[in-house]
Amino acid sequence: MPGDQSTDWKYWIGLQQVRRIGPRQVEALQRAFDDDLERAWRAPLSELTAVLGEKVAAKLDETRQTFDLEAAAAGCLRLGHSVITWQDARYPDLLRETSAPPLVLYVLGELTPDDATAVSVIGSRDSTAYGREVARELGADLASAGVTVVSGLARGIDGVAHRAALDAGGRTIAVLGGSLDWIYPAEHNGLARQIANQGALISEYPTRSRPVPGNFRARNRIMAGLSIAVVIVEARIKSGTLITANYAAHYNREVFAVPGSVHSEASEGCLQLIREGATLVRNAADILTDLNLGVAPAVREPELEAAVSEIDTAVLGALRNDSMHIDDLAAELDLPITEVATALMMLELTGRVRNLGSQHFGRVR
Repeated sequence: MPGDQSTDWKYWIGLQQVRRIGPRQVEALQRAFDDDLERAWRAPLSELTAVLGEKVAAKLDETRQTFDLEAAAAGCLRLGHSVITWQDARYPDLLRETSAPPLVLYVLGELTPDDATAVSVIGSRDSTAYGREVARELGADLASAGVTVVSGLARGIDGVAHRAALDAGGRTIAVLGGSLDWIYPAEHNGLARQIANQGALISEYPTRSRPVPGNFRARNRIMAGLSIAVVIVEARIKSGTLITANYAAHYNREVFAVPGSVHSEASEGCLQLIREGATLVRNAADILTDLNLGVAPAVREPELEAAVSEIDTAVLGALRNDSMHIDDLAAELDLPITEVATALMMLELTGRVRNLGSQHFGRVR
């Protein structure tokens, strides 16, 4: 069965489709109809009006005539999606405490008590090599410390954070802007399957719901609500990512921001958040310390003397903290690009250098 022990889980699905119906209105219906939401769903409009008022009752009446409740419920059963209602014991307590919790969560995978210690790691879809490297480090180190990494399955920072948590053997939760059977972006289908196996996919939308733009703002409130803190890795000044930071502040969650170059548009939003009072963070250890969650696993510094050749040592010495293109690196060292490429490959294999994409490389700190 998709939901809890109640037999009216599918009527929760219907009620969630009604604007202006939240937990208080559902509880009012339960009181009025002796905890029988099927009876409430099928009640005459006059009886609904007496409980909900004219406008909300009219919306419910319109919804039950237009929304295919049976198809939505059958879709959950067919696809194996759990339906967790606001009153279900499995519903996340942190999210339940917020001002606008979804009446229903659709879940693929599993929510566990460990998810009470969750941190959102989010940022720009149009991320830089620097941002992706920081997201990778944060996702891996937080997951290694037992923190559930929450993000939005988007391109860029979100996808990197999810993958890093999975690669570290930790838990991660993806909150979607559409239904669980409509993964967006499509190239993250494989990633979504991995997350469902090692964490959970969550949505508030019934099957066959497209991920339309307006859904993502609502999705952001769930990410903030599930987390004890939100970390913004990169965000432009008008980024939708900043909406999640606003929700987090509204919910009295910690807001962390990763600093970036003052010349980078990708970091403008983070720098603005820091000016407004967000906590500056450099690594997972900063986050864990501020949240009193212990210390991140120590990262062993690479030993230069272990380099296998003089060229390897020269390449390591020339690489900067952000990233360098292989052409710039070869020019700075005055070496043939083939020799530099060979050295980079060996250093990457031994864990001293990381390929950041588009022929950019950075030292592993």
